[in-house]
Amino acid sequence: MSREAEKEVGVSSRTVLSSDDINRAVTRIAHEILEANTAMQKSGSANLVILGIPTRGVWLAERIAEVIARTEPGILVEDLLGRLDITMYRDDLASNPTRPVTETHIPQQGIDDKVVVLVDDVLFSGRTIRAALDALNDFGRPRAVKLAVLVDRGHRDLPIRADFVGKNLPTSREERISVRLSETDNENAVVIEG
Repeated sequence: MSREAEKEVGVSSRTVLSSDDINRAVTRIAHEILEANTAMQKSGSANLVILGIPTRGVWLAERIAEVIARTEPGILVEDLLGRLDITMYRDDLASNPTRPVTETHIPQQGIDDKVVVLVDDVLFSGRTIRAALDALNDFGRPRAVKLAVLVDRGHRDLPIRADFVGKNLPTSREERISVRLSETDNENAVVIEG
């Protein structure tokens, strides 16, 4: 819904993260991933794979991988970065069959015995991440799976918790979180609508 249409129907919205806030959150998440991986494996980027969940999780994963590559000498983004399509693993596929299936791309080294960080924009019920865990099984057996999200809004239906969070935003179930990224939306912002 466009902002003009929101105003006409009386939908209120407020920006909770600006472009600068998103950039800071992504940078912090990337450094937290490196610190956690260093504690686990004695090297910040060793055996690390970053997988974005389409759509906006892919762009956030790319941004995180770019920060890691700038921080760790000799690391290339393409060695870290992939995308994991979860469409066929979703438990709401029968009620929402029009979801487009996109390509999954796993980095050349695969995920066996790697630390895989799944990246998504918003953590809500946990069902998307459950589907991602199921999809991941088709590609190998990671040493560990971690979760990074830009926004954790609560209201979990499943026992899933993010390891790396940009911002915790307690919301009501009626509110909607809209993550807008320049790669798809021509702006960077996180907006609460409702």
